[in-house]
Amino acid sequence: MKKRPLIGLTLDAEPAGGWSNYPWYALRQNYTEAVNAHGGLAVALPHDAALAEEYLDRLDGLIVTGGAFDVDPALYGEAERHETVELKADRTTAELAFLQGALRRNMPVLGICGGQQLLAVALGGTLHQHIPDAIPDALEHEQKTSHYEPAHEVKILAGTKLFDIVGPVMKANTSHHQAVRAPGRSVVNALAEDGVIEGIEDPTRKFCIGVQWHPEYFVDAGDAALYHAFMAACHD
Repeated sequence: MKKRPLIGLTLDAEPAGGWSNYPWYALRQNYTEAVNAHGGLAVALPHDAALAEEYLDRLDGLIVTGGAFDVDPALYGEAERHETVELKADRTTAELAFLQGALRRNMPVLGICGGQQLLAVALGGTLHQHIPDAIPDALEHEQKTSHYEPAHEVKILAGTKLFDIVGPVMKANTSHHQAVRAPGRSVVNALAEDGVIEGIEDPTRKFCIGVQWHPEYFVDAGDAALYHAFMAACHD
């Protein structure tokens, strides 16, 4: 039997209070289920940037997950911070260490929602800090319905790796108030009908894709195809 590739998933974190009297990590169950269902072995990555390289020595692939927070605008050269921006500095520092290490190794990387935005920044890109203020007549990118339901269609651009994996159109859920503004050294592979960038990739690497939606909900058949392609790259 072929050995399952070990896939690291970044955790969310919350301070003491609420659910626990002590600081705690969190990760939705469907993140790990998606990896394991497609032949991987999911492991959670704590926010310890100093140990990123040692974790990466043992991993075959990296998934940078999403969350209800934002990348610090200072990381892409902006001094002003929109009033809606919320930071989790320790999480971002650790995720960036994992992401930069994985990119140096040409390790397969999948960035999801906020993970896609951090991937863009790591590749020299910038972000719209708040879509409603940055893009006139934008779609509603923070859906009120279940994330197991589609919110809008996404056009996949021909000539990209994502197009080869999922085809020309996908239905996607949506849960974000920021978006990639400039892709840096990556290329855009998906767009919403309002022009918001929904996906990026680095074609110079074995597998380096970011998507703005959450494929772990499997809203579209392309979501399963994306996980399948990611896992295949992790086997190589």
